[in-house]
Amino acid sequence: MQPDTYSLEESLGQNKFNEDMEALDGFIGQGLIADVLGIVKSGKEATVFCCEAAQGAGVPYFAAKVYRQRDVRSFRNDAVYNAGRLRGAENRVARAIVTKTSFGREASFASWVSDEFQTLSLLHDAGCDVPQPFVHSERVIIMEYIGDEEGPAPVLSSVRLDRADAERALAQILRNVELALAHDRIHGDLSAYNVLYLAGAVRLIDFPQAVDARFNPNALSLLERDLANICGYFDRQGVPADAGRLARALWSRYLRSEL
Repeated sequence: MQPDTYSLEESLGQNKFNEDMEALDGFIGQGLIADVLGIVKSGKEATVFCCEAAQGAGVPYFAAKVYRQRDVRSFRNDAVYNAGRLRGAENRVARAIVTKTSFGREASFASWVSDEFQTLSLLHDAGCDVPQPFVHSERVIIMEYIGDEEGPAPVLSSVRLDRADAERALAQILRNVELALAHDRIHGDLSAYNVLYLAGAVRLIDFPQAVDARFNPNALSLLERDLANICGYFDRQGVPADAGRLARALWSRYLRSEL
């Protein structure tokens, strides 16, 4: 039995469907993906597909995150996240990204995909509750599928938890935020919409905008916003938490290398 997902053409439209299938062709040709089964979710920046893994892959399914083409995708407020991101880039590349030339937009797009893969790799290896990444291309990240035969794991925003489950979920998320910060990473867009919840456990997803806290001058404000979003959700679940106090305490410990 395969996971229940959204149909392909009906959800995307024929043109987007063809573009995304073309982006996945290489992984099918490499013998990594046996079949594309359906859509887990589709947004402005990317579509996540459930794929049947090829025999011998070691897992039954993959999640394939396919980013929108450069000319149609648009990350919100890139400058906030790009601050410090260009450290080490060649001068001409950095200038092109800042001035948003055609070459700069291509370079920026490639860096968002690559950076998300590298962030997932770093955090997964550190023990964070994130999908395991396997491989990526210019437009695609192949990662662990989070779900079961009934379908993909729901996002936290769609789940109603009792108080005990909510307390456990909040503790798990705060542990992940702390562990990520201990490895110099802040999600940057964390909310109940990009936390998966399955069988009492959470998985944090969607890291293209994650920042390196050592180099991004907006790091603290992004951490505060992440925690405000999360604590706002749990407050509505009957588990209040002081987001500002949590953020300040975490940041203070981070600066003292105590995480």
